[in-house]
Amino acid sequence: MAKVSIIIPTYNVEMYLEECMESVVNQTLKDIEIICINDGSTDGSLSILKRYEKQDPRIILVDKENGGYGIGMNIGLEKATGEYIGIVEPDDFVSLNMYEDLYNKAEAYGLDFVKADFYRFKREETGDMSLVYNHLSKDPEDYHKVFDPSANPQTLRYIMNTWSGIYKRSFLEEYHIRHNETPGASFQDNGFWFQTFIFGKKAMILDHPYYWNRRDNPNSSVHNPQKVYCMNVEYDHIRDILMEHPGLWERFKGMYWFKKYNNYLGTVKRVGHEYKREYVKRFGAEFKRGLEKGELDHSLFTEASWNRIQLIARDPDAYYQLYVLSPVKVVRLEAKVVKLEKKIGKLELKAGKLETKAAKLDKKVKSLEQKNRSLGKQLKHIRGSLSYRIGRALTYIPRKIKQLLFGR
Repeated sequence: MAKVSIIIPTYNVEMYLEECMESVVNQTLKDIEIICINDGSTDGSLSILKRYEKQDPRIILVDKENGGYGIGMNIGLEKATGEYIGIVEPDDFVSLNMYEDLYNKAEAYGLDFVKADFYRFKREETGDMSLVYNHLSKDPEDYHKVFDPSANPQTLRYIMNTWSGIYKRSFLEEYHIRHNETPGASFQDNGFWFQTFIFGKKAMILDHPYYWNRRDNPNSSVHNPQKVYCMNVEYDHIRDILMEHPGLWERFKGMYWFKKYNNYLGTVKRVGHEYKREYVKRFGAEFKRGLEKGELDHSLFTEASWNRIQLIARDPDAYYQLYVLSPVKVVRLEAKVVKLEKKIGKLELKAGKLETKAAKLDKKVKSLEQKNRSLGKQLKHIRGSLSYRIGRALTYIPRKIKQLLFGR
């Protein structure tokens, strides 16, 4: 049995996959198995995985038709034999000591799961990296302590991700924690994450970033404007799980609606403009039912958020006009202002060039005027000289007299 099974669900990430694989195969913890699920990639991802499979006997490669993230992850969970399970997204990478450190911590405290802080990063075309440190919790007191997430709904306030930690496989099997398998859906890690918190008894978070989460992949689900209702489907799935355990539903329903609200807000921002009004209506209808059933907990929300919830449930069109359409108009106006500023900048640059040219011409004119004045003075001096006057006088002497005087 390996100490950690690392699952890498892969689909069309050839640009980033080698960096990911290098960070996994070179872990300081050598007793690992690496389960790569190729979900019908149409680029060179499969070739890259096959090459690594030949080089490293710890790699298990599953090549399947495209079926979605949840199905691929569940295949990986079924194949895993390690004591603990880790997850690495194929466009991300991890620190080389991540799994050794997490495994040692999990073993020392007998944890169901342990998670750590992480980085989010983007790479510029120049190769420069912009990096943001993400804390799972805003409270430093939450770190390095064993806690019972199943008894503390507030821990669901920690940043949602499934990949910055490891999970005891026997714990996942005991509660049959798996991903939703809705074909073509996204955000199916939300349900997995929710289950680990509502069923986990011993957990810990660490204030050290081991995981590097990419934010410059244009094909990532977080940038997809067409996947409109995937988050709704996922939260229906989470609700179904909670409703199977009435005690857990009563304990976690407030945080369920809190997380749902924030994820729906993110969806409103993400989806294409042509879907926003329709989505807001769906958003409002769901929260109206939740309010009528008394399932939302006012104390979990800021007053501003609570007022927005009241408005979207009562009048989705008004919410759309105030909080969606108006900001879009502002963004569009700002874009127009930027274009005008660029145009003005070009005109100012052109005007500057013309002013420079005019200044040069003016300088040249002044130089010519000064030269002309100098020549005028010279001419006046010459005209006033005796030789000039004699010359002029001689010019007017009749020809016969000139012949007598000069013999000509």
